[in-house]
Amino acid sequence: MSLTDNIADMIGPSIEALGYEVVRVTLAGSTRKVLQIMAEPRDGRVMSVEDCARVSRAVSAILDVEDPISGAYSLEVSSPGIDRPLTRPKDFDRFKGHEAKIETHEPVEGRKRFKGILMGVADESVKIDSDGAIVALPLEQIAKAKLVLTDALIAAHEAALDTEPN
Repeated sequence: MSLTDNIADMIGPSIEALGYEVVRVTLAGSTRKVLQIMAEPRDGRVMSVEDCARVSRAVSAILDVEDPISGAYSLEVSSPGIDRPLTRPKDFDRFKGHEAKIETHEPVEGRKRFKGILMGVADESVKIDSDGAIVALPLEQIAKAKLVLTDALIAAHEAALDTEPN
């Protein structure tokens, strides 16, 4: 298990108890390490600065006790944003109908990079309409995936903001 997977497992239960989900954990940098925790509210609302601060306090307390990273590092807690990474099977279903870029570890149908409209997950594969052809990308082969910033995605995001209580 990688260090970031270990950290995600370590902080996951506490973040979930606060009402959030871990979207992604990354550790970057060699001289100045940065641990980035990307999280979102489980209820689907947009992540606020206060939410980030709340998650940051909880994560800091856990990391101070467990000390999984050797040496100094900075902690960054953020929301996934509009053109978010897609890291979990449910993300591909949730954003069905939106445009995404997906890279695979190994070539699928002769290529590793795909861009198209998400059609959800079926049979352990992400279905994507890429240039009019439906391609099934096995979940275990997906190296990176993210939404593409489009007018439709912005409109959906704005609609979600409009439905949130003030």
